[in-house]
Amino acid sequence: MRFTPGVRVIILASLACITALTLSPHSQGWADDYVNSVKKSRADRDREYKDPKQSPLGPGDIAGFKGLFYFKVAPGYRVQARFVRTPDEKKFGMPTTTGRTRIYLKYGELKFVIAGQVQTLSVYQSESLSKTEKYKNHLLIPFTDPTNGKETYGGGRYIDFEIPKSEAVVLDFNLAYNPSCAYNPSFSCPIPPRENHLNLKIKAGERAYRKPHGGRRA
Repeated sequence: MRFTPGVRVIILASLACITALTLSPHSQGWADDYVNSVKKSRADRDREYKDPKQSPLGPGDIAGFKGLFYFKVAPGYRVQARFVRTPDEKKFGMPTTTGRTRIYLKYGELKFVIAGQVQTLSVYQSESLSKTEKYKNHLLIPFTDPTNGKETYGGGRYIDFEIPKSEAVVLDFNLAYNPSCAYNPSFSCPIPPRENHLNLKIKAGERAYRKPHGGRRA
């Protein structure tokens, strides 16, 4: 999304204030702890994919599964963002990879700066999940970027989010993951809306899946 110079300055100033309020000092200790926490999260995901009861992988793929593929953890892709609620949005049907639609509500927008560029991503709430106790605060950020179909899954990636308590939030691209349909086409996965395409490469998070025998699902 492009902004006029004046608007861009205002957004940058606003985000700078949020960063000053929310960003912990990036000491070496902080960075080490952060990298280790992301690695632990990835190890947990690998264990889930190795478990036939939880994995979206087929039996043949599970047998040779040695782990998912990721970009190196990069603290610079953990960015400060400003959450803007969009209360007047109407529910809509988000297309999925199987041709079905799922009902979502655009819940808000995240405005942030990455690689010196002001960006905006929309955040969505699933109608069905919002009615459950476990996921009533869950939001989804589906997005695409120029790495799709090359370094990452062609259909885009997701980041899980929760309804924030303030406008100052953290957006962590190191936690971006592939939808289940990247591993098994029988799954019905929401397709990221056009408004959530980023015009710069996001080399963080989960990469394209390479099958155990050397093939690849892009």
